[in-house]
Amino acid sequence: MVTIEALNNMSKQVFTETLKDLAEHSPWVIQRVGEHRPFGSREALYQQIVTIIQTADEEEKMTLIQAHPHLGTRKKMTSFSESEQKGAGLNELSEAEYDQLLELNKAYVERFAFPFILAVRGKNKEEIFASIQERLQHSKQQERDRALAEISHIIRFRIEDQIKEEGS
Repeated sequence: MVTIEALNNMSKQVFTETLKDLAEHSPWVIQRVGEHRPFGSREALYQQIVTIIQTADEEEKMTLIQAHPHLGTRKKMTSFSESEQKGAGLNELSEAEYDQLLELNKAYVERFAFPFILAVRGKNKEEIFASIQERLQHSKQQERDRALAEISHIIRFRIEDQIKEEGS
């Protein structure tokens, strides 16, 4: 784990390299956040990341969404994503469950043109499947907004895992 103080004192390059996986395959988020140092706390860092995402242009937001892996994928993803999906049991799906997840992901991408994103920490496979099915009923705008909110939740969890709270 790294401290906020250490992050504040890093070069831009080291800062970006250290936090690059907070925002899945989207180093531009961390590069912009680094311009707002120093941070007084993990929460201040998190709030700045949320602001960067919210004020990004539409193309950047869609690029951020598209950078996330499909849930249950067996393709290369960040170590954070691997751990998060493993924690939700997505690495232990039966063949039938895996096929169902592939079908749900396919339906979602066909409907919305971007991957289903969910902060899976603390959720089980049943909750994940139910969430995809429920969200397939939403509008594209609702899902774009929800995807960005889920990305923010994912980033919060990753900050908690990677950055030591001062005094703890």
